[in-house]
Amino acid sequence: MDYQNRAGANKGSGGVAGSSETAVDRRERLRKLALETIDLAKDPYILRTHLGTLECRLCLTLHVNEGSYLAHTQGKKHQTNLARRAARDNHEQLMLEAPKAMPSTVRKKVFVKIGRPGYKIVKIRDPVTQQLGLLFTVSLPEIKHGERPRRRFMSAFEQKREIPNRALQYLVLAAEPYETIAFAIPAKDMTDEDEDPETTWEHWDPDEKVYSCQFLFK
Repeated sequence: MDYQNRAGANKGSGGVAGSSETAVDRRERLRKLALETIDLAKDPYILRTHLGTLECRLCLTLHVNEGSYLAHTQGKKHQTNLARRAARDNHEQLMLEAPKAMPSTVRKKVFVKIGRPGYKIVKIRDPVTQQLGLLFTVSLPEIKHGERPRRRFMSAFEQKREIPNRALQYLVLAAEPYETIAFAIPAKDMTDEDEDPETTWEHWDPDEKVYSCQFLFK
């Protein structure tokens, strides 16, 4: 047999290695290199099973010994999964840091209360319908610049200062920097401003700093 003209081969050699032999040789070289440079004790993805085998928790693969595991860590699959894991960790870190970078909600400054405002309550009666009602006048000379008094009605069960009384409800008025005040009134239905704007109304005089409101009971 003529070995002289055989491509890539010399007399006495085993011939040109095929792709499978080349892959085996490459894995062996990578395994030896990894054994010399990698400390398995610091690998967060290695897991020793009760059967004595090794598992890669990143790729979910099983290996019979450390050499096989190290060869796997140098392969394309493991390196690709490492890159994906690093990208995901970076994304999660950015998501955690993003709320910190956003400006926090501006909290309303706590103001020093200067006491209760002066007020006057007058009982009224409509001359036509004979309905009873109340007229409130509150003087607010030290009200904050640009502030307007805020009014609301509160049920007896909503407030926490007194024992609830079904027969009462409260008219609450707030205006900085004064203390919030509340008036106990009968728990009856009242006429709405849309029904009778002449007898049921509220008014704020910014020049005189006087708030007024009037309503009638049905």
